[in-house]
Amino acid sequence: MPKFVLANIALAFAIAGSLISCSEQQEVAEEVPVQIDAPEKSRQVAFELDDLDGNKRQFSDWHGKHRIVNFWATWCAPCRREIPLLKAFQEQHGADDFQVIGIAVEFPDPVIAYAEETQFNYPILVGEQDAMAVAESSGISFIGLPFTMIVAKDGTLVGAHMGEIHQQHLDDIVRVMNQLDAAEIGVEDARIALDLM
Repeated sequence: MPKFVLANIALAFAIAGSLISCSEQQEVAEEVPVQIDAPEKSRQVAFELDDLDGNKRQFSDWHGKHRIVNFWATWCAPCRREIPLLKAFQEQHGADDFQVIGIAVEFPDPVIAYAEETQFNYPILVGEQDAMAVAESSGISFIGLPFTMIVAKDGTLVGAHMGEIHQQHLDDIVRVMNQLDAAEIGVEDARIALDLM
């Protein structure tokens, strides 16, 4: 069997698993905070993915900003519900050194069509299996969508949230990252605070 057929079959199974998680995981995700394993405490996030124009983008393109990295898909209802909140967040906090980055875990064509209708005000990257690999490289098991990583200005992974993001979560992220900027708390305290989201 040709390799591309096997790759497409594997991707279909991964997406199907994420779809099941997407519909069922929200309740679980809010009860069980995502823990970053001890060896990963100082993990630096770095990756390269295509944007909607097919250009390679480096995660470091947004170095110097706190990054809210949101993994989503057009077929995921909780993911779609998050988007207006994330757009409003970007509008409100973009000038305050926060940057939302959307990573679509699917093929480009449906994402491009959805983006035309949605009018994102933050960058959207597309990755299929590469996007899942980015999430897994963070040291956190990628079990479904939506999934959000919180990365400090220097690229350090500070926290993660499995499941749908709500306004209170975004408010907590701003509060904790501002405390980190003001040296009122350290990275470990910020991570503990974000683990409680």
